[in-house]
Amino acid sequence: MAGAGPGDPELITVKTARYLQKADVVLTDRLVSEKILQEYVKPDAEVVYVGKQCRRGVSTPQATINDLIVQYALEGKLVVRLKGGDVSIFSNILDELEVIVANNLPYEIVPGVTAALGAAAYAGIPLTARGYSTAVRLLTYYKSDVVTDEYWKELAETEDTLVFYMSSETLDTVVTKLTENNISADKLVAVVEQATTPFQNVHISSLYEYDEQLRAKRFISPSLVIIGKVVGLSQDFSWIANSDSNEYYFKPVTNQLTTINNSNNAIINAGRF
Repeated sequence: MAGAGPGDPELITVKTARYLQKADVVLTDRLVSEKILQEYVKPDAEVVYVGKQCRRGVSTPQATINDLIVQYALEGKLVVRLKGGDVSIFSNILDELEVIVANNLPYEIVPGVTAALGAAAYAGIPLTARGYSTAVRLLTYYKSDVVTDEYWKELAETEDTLVFYMSSETLDTVVTKLTENNISADKLVAVVEQATTPFQNVHISSLYEYDEQLRAKRFISPSLVIIGKVVGLSQDFSWIANSDSNEYYFKPVTNQLTTINNSNNAIINAGRF
């Protein structure tokens, strides 16, 4: 299992790149740059797209991914399960590790640059900074029962920087919950669309002016949400201009599981679900 980083193909680790150059099969997520696959995967390897889309579109069932890992490994092939960002942050790594261990398959876990680090760096936002925040919380709010009312109160009161994955579509509720719990007015919210890619856009707002500034906007996937005093530092340290583009860097998942043989770019239907 290996992390491909948050988007910019140059943020891939040397170790992941080396494994891709040796792999017989690459099972890749949707949030992996096509340039990584083109540049690092060896010509005769199979690339199998097993993408997921939270709440929208078609997603590859986790059971299918598990079966493919086992199937290819038992055929004696070197398999790289390539995930966007880091392999262990809000991914289904546990499901895959369990099936690998149950089948007595050797494995290695190769970390990657997670989206929080990539998005913050490319937006000019230090996640921790003296006088602003000394800790970071990585969270998600993709459905309403993930965070309790008691925890919302704690999140509103903490000085920690809050980073929400997979939560741009529920951001209205996130802001409402935090302002209802009287979060400090000097904490801002940033939404980083398609972080580290050529189509990156950063949107920043006061939490208490969110309704006027951002509530009506729909953000392109993937988008990461950063909340805290550190967000205000982006004004001084942002080093990349917004693209102002509405193009998608990562393509939506289609309704077929496909493999690509790099030697001749032949697309082979590997199953419909």
